Amino acid sequence: MEHTYTSEKERMLDGVLYVANDPQLAADNMRKRRLVHEINTAPYDALDRRMELFHELLGSLGEGSFIEAPFNCDYGSNTFIGRNFYANMDCIFLDVAPITIGDNVFFGPRVALYTPYHPIDAEVRAAQMEGALPITIGNDVWFGGNVVVCPGVTIGDDVVIGAGSVVAKDIPSHSVAVGNPCRVVREIGDRDREYWQAKAAEYRAWKAGQTA
Repeated sequence: MEHTYTSEKERMLDGVLYVANDPQLAADNMRKRRLVHEINTAPYDALDRRMELFHELLGSLGEGSFIEAPFNCDYGSNTFIGRNFYANMDCIFLDVAPITIGDNVFFGPRVALYTPYHPIDAEVRAAQMEGALPITIGNDVWFGGNVVVCPGVTIGDDVVIGAGSVVAKDIPSHSVAVGNPCRVVREIGDRDREYWQAKAAEYRAWKAGQTA
């Protein structure tokens, strides 16, 4: 049984073809434009005000999260972010479909999450029909700068994506992945954890000595 859609927005969020030239979507986009403009033009030290605006803009933003300006998105309301998230400057989230990001996720500068897709057939594309597929990112993930994530991609937990990668397919948990197209190059294992835990222990010992 086919789903009966009642609006362009409903079609958009369900991942089927829709036309963006719609009054409801235009109003949602104008709301985004107002909030993003205020975020990106706020005084350099208005950090608390920026975060208030991000909480208003986004579908959800967890405790301890911080996003650097400038930032842009399609709607904002379709982006859902967990705790302790950090995004460096110039990130773009095209959240035509939902974008879901877990806890303890760090983005380098100019990370781009693209949910929209456009028909390969030129006649259909010229008729302004388009669609979108959700992007899902797990917990404990780190992206280097200029990473691009394509529509419909799911990235697991405990993943590192190298700078400049274009992620067009799902990435499993506990992986290091790089390249264009992005591919898994190795698993993250006990040797990685032992090495970095030792580095962290050295830092904590140094820090304790500074405050003694």
